[in-house]
Amino acid sequence: MNVTDRKQEVHDTKVLDWAKDIIERSPSDRLVVDEVLNSVRRNEIWRGDECLNLLAPEAPTSPIVRELLSSEVGTRAAEGHIGKLERWFAGTQYIDEIEALCMELLKKAFGVNYADHRLVASMIGNMAVYATLTEPGDNIMSLTQPYGGHSSNRQDGPAGVRGVNIYDVPMDAKELTVDLDAFEKVARDVRPKLVSLGASMTLFPLPVREISNIVSEWGGKVFFDGAHQLGLIGAGLFQDPLKEGADVITGSAGKTFSGPQSGIILWDDPELTESITETIFPTLAATHQVNRVAALAVSAAEFITFGEEYMKQIVANAKALAQALHDRGIPVLGDHKGYTETHQVIADVSEFGGGYPVANKLAEANIIVNKNLIPKDRPEDWDEPSGIRIGTTEATRLGMKESDMEDIAELITSILKGYQSASYVKDKVVEMRKTYHKLHYCFEK
Repeated sequence: MNVTDRKQEVHDTKVLDWAKDIIERSPSDRLVVDEVLNSVRRNEIWRGDECLNLLAPEAPTSPIVRELLSSEVGTRAAEGHIGKLERWFAGTQYIDEIEALCMELLKKAFGVNYADHRLVASMIGNMAVYATLTEPGDNIMSLTQPYGGHSSNRQDGPAGVRGVNIYDVPMDAKELTVDLDAFEKVARDVRPKLVSLGASMTLFPLPVREISNIVSEWGGKVFFDGAHQLGLIGAGLFQDPLKEGADVITGSAGKTFSGPQSGIILWDDPELTESITETIFPTLAATHQVNRVAALAVSAAEFITFGEEYMKQIVANAKALAQALHDRGIPVLGDHKGYTETHQVIADVSEFGGGYPVANKLAEANIIVNKNLIPKDRPEDWDEPSGIRIGTTEATRLGMKESDMEDIAELITSILKGYQSASYVKDKVVEMRKTYHKLHYCFEK
């Protein structure tokens, strides 16, 4: 790589140079493999055993799921739909069984007519929706990022790649939901073919039914990107977008649903079935990691058995954590509405240095959160937003309850307000994690 190329590198060149140096200095390619294994092991020890992982997009998978992710079937190709005549390859009869079980378990878990399991990432699910329900040049409306909107539904994601014209869904900064009066005015003006309700910062239900009623007048459709809320939707603890008027739901299997990192797409309307499935294959997915499909099937079975209890505790923990932070003087969004109805807590940490410095300070103490835009920020404040996003999914799966949220709030507050050093809090976190190492709400191996 020449100097010009290096200057154009989008990744952190310090980390890339570290890796390049190890590779060039190593006397053996086999020793480089050891370096990869060592990095994996370091992460396993630190993040797996010694940290409070409070990232909203993460959830630990069960032992059976982890075992299946390394299974032999992951080396097998399975292009096409389920069924001998639908495949491009012979020898897929057992893969058909795995995929059929996964699909039917997903339908049962979410109470829907149709589901597809072949999306190796939830972002691909969003691309499938735009490819199916829009044409280049169509008008759509989606949430902006300071209000939780995700890039997949904006200009720099699948929506932008599709070439649609994107208009903002007006939001109420205090109520943290759609401003329906303003929405109706904009919608009647631009007549969106699709309204995308997708939020990575999600605290409260959105008015799906009202939005659907408005846009249905000109044949507009509603797409609910439930990446974060998917488990809550399946457990009946959030809103049910399809029954409220949404035409399709996508979601991430790796967040509240607590399965392998991948996407899920759900719908009820048979008129959409052929177009959605033919967009998925052969356009967006070919060989789709059958080991992941098997793991997703088991995750769905675990969710059917344990999901409601699990999700109830996730929300209870989020409410308890938000209240505990508020009681300690940390501003939390949505305080007048009970803070949250999901797994997320959003704190305004502008008085403590802002989202980026606070997230890094907490990481030094083995508490992992992420910086996050909040309504008072501008989209261009992405690198230095005012908020942090905290999730309770992993802590809940480790068996933590409301009383533990008090302890976590105390540790977070001690860092933000400078009561304790990062090293002191880190020791406390490591000690706490020794008590919580078994995964709950899943089948024994």
